[in-house]
Amino acid sequence: MQDQNNISETVIQEQRIIDNKELSIWEALIPVVILMFMLAYNIFFAGGELLGTYSNQYILLMGGVVASVVGFLNKVPLSLMLTEIWENIKSVFVPIMILFLVGALAGTWLVSGIIPAMVYYGLEVLNPSIFLPASVIIAAMISIATGSSWTTSATVGIALIGIGSALGIPTGMIAGAVISGAYFGDKMSPLSDTTNLAPAMAGTDLFTHIRYMALTTTPTFIITLIVFSIISLNIDTTGDADVSGLLHTISNTFHITPYLFIVPLVVVALILTKTKPLIALGIGVVLAAIFAFIFQPDILGRLSSSPIKSIINAVFVDTEITTDNDKLNELFSAGGMKGMLWTIFLIVCAMVFGGVMDGIGALARITKTLLKMATSVFGLFFSTVMSCLGLNAIASDQYLAIVIPGKMFKKAFEDRGLAPENLSRSLEDSGTVTSVLIPWNTCGAYQSSVLGVGVSEYFVYAIFNWLSPITTLIFAAFHIKIKQLVKTTK
Repeated sequence: MQDQNNISETVIQEQRIIDNKELSIWEALIPVVILMFMLAYNIFFAGGELLGTYSNQYILLMGGVVASVVGFLNKVPLSLMLTEIWENIKSVFVPIMILFLVGALAGTWLVSGIIPAMVYYGLEVLNPSIFLPASVIIAAMISIATGSSWTTSATVGIALIGIGSALGIPTGMIAGAVISGAYFGDKMSPLSDTTNLAPAMAGTDLFTHIRYMALTTTPTFIITLIVFSIISLNIDTTGDADVSGLLHTISNTFHITPYLFIVPLVVVALILTKTKPLIALGIGVVLAAIFAFIFQPDILGRLSSSPIKSIINAVFVDTEITTDNDKLNELFSAGGMKGMLWTIFLIVCAMVFGGVMDGIGALARITKTLLKMATSVFGLFFSTVMSCLGLNAIASDQYLAIVIPGKMFKKAFEDRGLAPENLSRSLEDSGTVTSVLIPWNTCGAYQSSVLGVGVSEYFVYAIFNWLSPITTLIFAAFHIKIKQLVKTTK
């Protein structure tokens, strides 16, 4: 058995930090190095499918096995590792429930016409003289509504590329505007998996994370809009921004009315009044289901012989609403709760890996070393940002660029007396948005393929994406809105 004199615990906001004096930094890094090697091999040599669809999840579990072997060699009892795994999984129970509700919300907001209405009214604001900033806003609106930058780019993004090209605007500029708006929405939408993943890793709740993230995201978004407005004033455009075909298809498929915005406005109001996420999102699902019966009876009839069954399917499984426009068909689809399973499995596997690393004292050892290297608050933020950027380049996956630094740096932020929302914000400001700037990252490869524009062409114009980590570092350097942690001892 492990000599208990070598194990100590610190309790910070009911989170145990286990320190194992026998474990060296090199032993603590063994699971991390092996994990990174397996992830890199999976991406670069196995096309991300080394072990099938859930390759990253399985690799995280194998990393946990390696960590447990290191623990056994250092005489750490299995019971301690299992206890930490269970504590970690319990800590993400609410985020997992929120993710399920997010899937339900996406499905019900689709069949109720809320998402189509946002697309419809967003497209109507297009004007050649303000095309680029309008594209940023449209992409942001739709991404907030759907919680997906990928879906936004694959639908409205493609349409905006076609429209902008007809106006004589360089495609790199258009793609940069679309990606900037899409990733703003992806960051700020409670429907986004990464927006749920970051606070789950850092140990805070969804809406606290969104409110705190707005402090850096809002000025970055405003600067992005200003730059694109200046660019628009200095380029010549010709032709017309004709979106009549898309508008006609949407209005023929759905009953579009401003009354549909009541539901998202209610949810936003609940968020602003600090209502618990499960309650706010649950109300959003129920209201959307009611609005579907009121405004979209034809849609419900097309999806199933029973309107109630259509709603149930929208909540739990895949829903696809076909139109006569291929560009809209992908947008008008949702995965329900089923669509959240991949991300939920990733979270659980990350908790297993992190739990074992916690149990053997590896995280404490690594974070103590990091704290010695990061001699200031800015140094800790800088280390976090660089880790996220590095993982986006090495692991080529934005989820892993959030999961691994989130788990590794969580204790370091606690040791510095920093609230977890500092970490969750840094993860999103650097992990989520920069993934699209790396050509071999899954996000960079996807966006360049869908939009038909190379990463090198849109890189400089993806202003929001490369400016976000700079903004978070500026806030850290000048100690702007850096929330402190209230410590408790037991």
